[in-house]
Amino acid sequence: MIPTCVENLSYSPHICGVYFLYLPQTSDSMAKYIYEYNNWTDFTWQDSVINSIFGEVRLMQGKIIGQMNALGFTAKEEATLTALTLDVVKSSEIEGELLNYDQVRSSIARRLGIQSAGLVKTNRHTEGIVEMMLDATQRYELPLTEKRLFGWHAALFPTGFSGPYQIEVGCYRTKEMQVVSGAMGKEKVHYEAVRHEFVQAEMTKFITWFNTNHSLDLLLKAAIAHFWFIIIHPFDDGNGRIGRALTDLLLARSEGSGERFYSMSSQILEERKMYYAVLQKVQHSSNDITEWINWFLHCHKSAMLATEHTTQQILKKAAFWTLHEKTSINERQRKVVNMLFDKFEGKLQSSNWAKINKTSSDTALRDIKDLVEKGILKQTNEGGRSINYELVDFNLP
Repeated sequence: MIPTCVENLSYSPHICGVYFLYLPQTSDSMAKYIYEYNNWTDFTWQDSVINSIFGEVRLMQGKIIGQMNALGFTAKEEATLTALTLDVVKSSEIEGELLNYDQVRSSIARRLGIQSAGLVKTNRHTEGIVEMMLDATQRYELPLTEKRLFGWHAALFPTGFSGPYQIEVGCYRTKEMQVVSGAMGKEKVHYEAVRHEFVQAEMTKFITWFNTNHSLDLLLKAAIAHFWFIIIHPFDDGNGRIGRALTDLLLARSEGSGERFYSMSSQILEERKMYYAVLQKVQHSSNDITEWINWFLHCHKSAMLATEHTTQQILKKAAFWTLHEKTSINERQRKVVNMLFDKFEGKLQSSNWAKINKTSSDTALRDIKDLVEKGILKQTNEGGRSINYELVDFNLP
């Protein structure tokens, strides 16, 4: 009996490294998988379909890099920290794992030597995921090796377990892999990965191509590498996260910089249904992957468009601290103000201020009233028993 990787979206979405959405069975599901064709990795695509979006993405890449290079050092540093944090958090969220944003941000800040980020304690698991992502994005010029991939995999699963399941860590899988859904006895197979005895040879070919094909545009190479790696599905788990790390590595090479100003993983999470639908469709093609590349480039464009709002927030935050450079603000106040610029769920009240800073209600209220008097916070116009506060709006210089 072939061991199966059972996918149940309501139970444990990270049993598999990648999972496909439950989709109705179609005639395509009986078709050959792409890797069953001879010379399946001789990928082709229709230039006439992708040329327009490819040009748009390249133009936007240049525009964003230009905008970021015009920022001051602190704002640029903040943009990179935000993008890398989102990439780590959202890449794990795609697999159904929710990481603590502040822990991820703190881990990245420590490793990049950013002292102004408000450091907090992190756990071993978070450190491992951050270590993998930073190795990919900050050491993008280094060649990809089997040892490096095994190191990434071991960093993702430091205990040798994925949830309650023991997995093979730091090596290619030695069993067959299926992605299925449905109730017990009524499972439907959405994907059968490359047989385990062929994984070594397929990965050797992939790594050689990754390191030696210098004629292909790196943006297109990122799209192909992501698809190729996911099709092989070489590990017991973590394939999705490692595949996205490989994408980020090639995008960093494409831009010639470890500075990241947008998050592909955030956008993939936004378009998750289409992501899996396209993968499921193209996995049955012979070797024409036009539809996958077209989707990837549009996703990349959307990811960069999303940075425009983030950039405005970073600029506003930098301008705020410049404006209040000589204002007396204690560490508790500084922490919450930064959270209001970066991320803050719900309404700001004295009660959650106290929880965030682990202080008394009286101290929280004094901190808030002090910022109100200094024109930094104001009460909202909402009714209700609780008093809510927000930042006073100001215009960028």
